[in-house]
Amino acid sequence: MTAASGNRPGILAGLRVIEVSAFVAVPLAGATLASLGAEVIRIDPIGGGIDSERWPQRHGVSLYWAGLNQGKRSVTLDLRGARGQQIATELVASGGADGGLVITNLDGQGWMSYERLRESRPDVIVVRLTGNRDGSAAVDYTVNARVGFPLVTGPDTDAAPVNHVMPAWDGMAGHLLAMGLLAAERHRSRTGSGQLVSISLADVALAFASRLGIVAEAVLCPEPRRRDGNFIYGTFGKDFRTRDGRYVMVVALTPGQWHRLRRATSLADDFDAVATRLGLDLDDEGSRWVARRDIADLIGRWTAARDFADVRDRFDSAGVLWSAYQSLHDLASDPEASPVNPMFSMVAHPGVGEYPMASTPFEFSGFARSDASRPPSLGEHTESVLAGALGMSEEAIARLRDAGVVG
Repeated sequence: MTAASGNRPGILAGLRVIEVSAFVAVPLAGATLASLGAEVIRIDPIGGGIDSERWPQRHGVSLYWAGLNQGKRSVTLDLRGARGQQIATELVASGGADGGLVITNLDGQGWMSYERLRESRPDVIVVRLTGNRDGSAAVDYTVNARVGFPLVTGPDTDAAPVNHVMPAWDGMAGHLLAMGLLAAERHRSRTGSGQLVSISLADVALAFASRLGIVAEAVLCPEPRRRDGNFIYGTFGKDFRTRDGRYVMVVALTPGQWHRLRRATSLADDFDAVATRLGLDLDDEGSRWVARRDIADLIGRWTAARDFADVRDRFDSAGVLWSAYQSLHDLASDPEASPVNPMFSMVAHPGVGEYPMASTPFEFSGFARSDASRPPSLGEHTESVLAGALGMSEEAIARLRDAGVVG
């Protein structure tokens, strides 16, 4: 039975992936694969790894760990001992043509090295994430500091860096790891050859910065980009406050979006006066950036004179690209973070409570999306995996448990 087959098989049904990981990116890759129907077996040390109790928590249970391991099968082994390492290696080798797939961010030494795993399964595919390209340690926040985003984030009057609270590079790396695994698996299905796939968190960030032209800008443009508060660089977009204290984000990337904003606010004549005074064509995105402060002053006064409901109705009727700001707590009452959105299901988490959990955001026309499944408890599937994947008897597993080899 695959992880997503509690109600219906997913598009990756049949694949068996072994995950040995910690923190965000690799567990996210495993959860992504599991949500598409792959059987993902996460192996942790007995008693849990370094991320098993990370915040946020509820009643001492890590909601972080639960979310990143939803849909997986949890196995705990003594990974420092030879017998535990042998069992983990046997799990890697199991699964027939659909097995031999590993995702990890642990050091590729000893039993976890690609060379050692190939001894038990020559066509093994190992996808390994490192911090920096040379293998040295890095996390999302150190990588972000190096790339430079914290120095162009925040108020334009503040010289201090502003860290992003969302681990963006971890999120991007997690999905790239899943894609790398599937690309290597496709190659193996054609040629029979496995391989080691390596990617670093730092290179994920640098590649993205290059795709956005930021590396080219740094090299070719003499003036460094400066922070500019909540304006969107190179176009028009900014936050505004309504009369009753709500905040809204308004964006006009295209000429169509700009003209809808003009209609909604009835400020067309005022915008045209700004354009004439500055000698700009505000249908041009770059010109809106140049005139951003004048435009923002007009819209700011307009929103400050109206309650949120009035602003919302005018923006919606005109088709303006906008959103109200919500707190993280507001997600509890957001219909899109509930079963109203078919991505979400209500899941009962023992010892924690019932709450909405997301399945995959993908919709495939040929596969019904599986409901979200209950996250595993640590080591919950140790016995069933060893029995099912390796054919171990109850007596053999009991002996291993007594010897402290399995959890």
